[in-house]
Amino acid sequence: MPGWKALPDELDPEVRAFTERLRRVIDRSGLGVTAVAERTGHERAAWDSYLNARLPAPRGAVAALADVTGTDPADLAAHWERADQVWGDHTMQIRRLDLDSAESGARTPAPDSDAPPTSVAAPPAPVARSRRGVVLLYAAGIVGALLVVTAALLLVDLGGSDGEDERAAPAPTTTAPPVTRPATLPAGVRCVGADCTGKDPEAMGCGGDLAVTVARARVGAALVEVRHSDTCAAAWARITGAAPGDTVTVEAGDAERSATVAGDADTAVADTDAYTPMVAVGSGADARACGTLADGRAGCTAN
Repeated sequence: MPGWKALPDELDPEVRAFTERLRRVIDRSGLGVTAVAERTGHERAAWDSYLNARLPAPRGAVAALADVTGTDPADLAAHWERADQVWGDHTMQIRRLDLDSAESGARTPAPDSDAPPTSVAAPPAPVARSRRGVVLLYAAGIVGALLVVTAALLLVDLGGSDGEDERAAPAPTTTAPPVTRPATLPAGVRCVGADCTGKDPEAMGCGGDLAVTVARARVGAALVEVRHSDTCAAAWARITGAAPGDTVTVEAGDAERSATVAGDADTAVADTDAYTPMVAVGSGADARACGTLADGRAGCTAN
């Protein structure tokens, strides 16, 4: 059974109640966190963040947990709704504080060099964006790009001959910026394609129900997999049943990302899995996963 870490005292009551509810569900199921991760399709590192209230759990992970533990999904969803609202409200509050700080900094004159330095409060710790905020940001980006292209076209139409040369000047070549993401994305998804390269698949919302294993290979007792998300147009590698010091790598063209299995310093219990950051791919078949064990044995998935 997991030895749970104490939750922060300043944690919101709704988030605390939801997190403790998740822990009780896992305790009653008799499963460890690694087993929960494997059966729900969400990475072990992501579940560690959910169960310690460092990141909000996506609804898909909560639904999967209810399914594998035989818990009433409606009850767990009700707890999730209340906690998710708190995460969203907290994110908007931080954005307002950041805007106020930026405006105040622009209006404040430079301090006298003889005056003693004043301490500046550290900004609040980052909190995962609410799904509504992410969608609004995407929409704003698309509108901004359209305005830039429209302005460029208007400038071309307004240009013309000054009467001294009858030949029409060639119109300047304008190239619209490449679109790397669709106008709307599923709730919780925060990147597509090249934007995902080097980023955590769970933190970007690309894992869980949006990811599938497209290739696997055995290296000793460890299982090496290529995980692919068609929605995010990205892939990553995962190793399970491994030992500390074992390494897993994902390769796609010239891109390569790696991760190493590490022990848990707080509980002295070794991890048995790890997963890499993402690389952008058009198809899961374009990526290959390789595992190298601490004892030197190595192997890769078929490409």
